Amino acid sequence: MAESGLHTISESHPVSDEASFQGALLEVKRMLQQQGFDSVQSAKFLTAVSELARNIIKYAGNGWLELTPLNYLNRTGIQVEAIDFGNGIANIEQAMQEHFSSGGTLGQGLPGTRRLVDEFNIKSSSQGTRVTVRSWC
Repeated sequence: MAESGLHTISESHPVSDEASFQGALLEVKRMLQQQGFDSVQSAKFLTAVSELARNIIKYAGNGWLELTPLNYLNRTGIQVEAIDFGNGIANIEQAMQEHFSSGGTLGQGLPGTRRLVDEFNIKSSSQGTRVTVRSWC
């Protein structure tokens, strides 16, 4: 996903409990507003990031969100990387299928997240998981 000249300064926000989760989401919301996202775009992106942050807490215990405002040519956007050092996702293809859940939920998390953003990338190994999402204003 990296493109030359695309990124500006990133911010890191730890996610390990409800308080840090809420604090990180407030910062995502602030950045969305700064980048000019409307309320519908913001709600969709916040829902996607909320799912990723909840997954960090549920499956890895802790991690962080890396927030980056995007400014490229005449476009503005936002990128969030959800990063953890948990055990990883054993089968990404299966985890991306509708209604699959390894945690006893409805199985809408990662597939739903992918639908809510413009760009979605996931990498996982036994050393952790990194999900990168982008949306453009």
